[in-house]
Amino acid sequence: MTTELHDLSIAGLSTQIAARKLSPVELLDALIQRVEQYDQQTHAFITRTFDLARQQARQAEAEIAAGNYRGALHGVPFALKDIYDTRGILTSGHSRVFIDRIPREDATTTAKLYDAGAVLLGKLATHEMAHAGPSFDLPWPPARNPWNLERFTGGSSSGSGAAVAAGMVPVALGSDTGGSIRGPASLCGVVGLMPTFGLVSRSGVITNSYTFDHCGPLARTVEDCALVLQALVGYDPKDAGSLRRDLPRYREALGQDLRGLKIGVLRHHWEDDIAASEDVRTAMDAALDVLRRLGAELEECRVRPLSSYFDVKIIIAESEIFAVHQKNLVARIKDFGADFRSRVLPSVLFTAHDYVQATREHRRMMVEMEPLYARFDAFVTAGMGEAPSFSDYCSVSFWQKPSLLTAWNVTSQPVLMLPNGFGRRGLPLGMQIVGRPFGETTILRIGHAYERATDWHTRRPQLTPNATAPDVVPPPVLSGSPDV
Repeated sequence: MTTELHDLSIAGLSTQIAARKLSPVELLDALIQRVEQYDQQTHAFITRTFDLARQQARQAEAEIAAGNYRGALHGVPFALKDIYDTRGILTSGHSRVFIDRIPREDATTTAKLYDAGAVLLGKLATHEMAHAGPSFDLPWPPARNPWNLERFTGGSSSGSGAAVAAGMVPVALGSDTGGSIRGPASLCGVVGLMPTFGLVSRSGVITNSYTFDHCGPLARTVEDCALVLQALVGYDPKDAGSLRRDLPRYREALGQDLRGLKIGVLRHHWEDDIAASEDVRTAMDAALDVLRRLGAELEECRVRPLSSYFDVKIIIAESEIFAVHQKNLVARIKDFGADFRSRVLPSVLFTAHDYVQATREHRRMMVEMEPLYARFDAFVTAGMGEAPSFSDYCSVSFWQKPSLLTAWNVTSQPVLMLPNGFGRRGLPLGMQIVGRPFGETTILRIGHAYERATDWHTRRPQLTPNATAPDVVPPPVLSGSPDV
């Protein structure tokens, strides 16, 4: 059994743990062994918290033996993008600036997972301060894509995508300001959930953008994302963006079929706004056919061009991240990586007028969606193409190219990214299911039905034990531009 534990979902693991057929200590030992065998090539972890994990696993085992089972996450290992505060444990933001930053308190989300009985395996690589691209001039190397170690994971939740895809941990938390949960989920072939803005607390998480930051899970299945979301949600007075809501039981909606659901298809995103590859278009057409067969009614619709959302997001978010790090950008500019500097420093050219106008347009964009919420239960659009090589990534493309991912940060809608095929290089492709605000139950229902009708989420990358990461050409700074 041990050799297969890394491949089980949280739902499968929790069933065995609850029945006392699987020990949390046994599970932890299997995953520690996997990290030791494979992380030298994926570079997913910044900090390994194995001693703490062993203590937590033993405690979970004792509680379960005493009849005090806490629920589906009890005894299940997890990992955190290294922007989530962990009391007494380095939280670096993958930056030299925070190389000795040891928080005194846990992030709200960290504490919630501890309360659910989950076991912290470690802290994961990110792009610097959850913002820059893959950089080789930082204290830790960038994470590698387990499907091809010479390629990019997506970002900024890079280690989260890599660790889950490589079977080192069943779930990892990421953050999403413009696609940072969904990009790695798409490129690494796992499931990522960006919840509605305000549903999951951001207190104790290093800020990228006050306006657009979201926290959520990356896991192997839609059901696993539902289980983790249940543990994370809830009002938090320590987060000014947190909202009071009646909370559904997310897992309970998963068994429903898709009959009666009307889904808007945003085809113009991947055919007009961005010229996606033939592989992406083919995978999307096939996925839409599956949803039709499952009983959903599909109708094409349009929203604003992706470039409009991108412009608003850039003005607001870049102004805010400069404000977050202004003190250190002035006093310690050389301690930031080149890619972070190339993204953030140009934002000083934005004026107060720019920020105010972008904020007004942001509000208009949210209001514009309301008639579509009356027509559709959810929306579908494409995810990413195949993962680019490191040398194909470049800083300037951040300022030049709109993204398939950014619009939903601006409109504050929940989005589920899940695998929907592979490209001609054998690398994963993804599809986004977008909900109404606080419509997580619907998008999870759609995603789960799609998973049950397909097998893309069951595919796994092939890794060689105890190998090292191959040499790659580092990405240039401010030159070139990869295609989607």
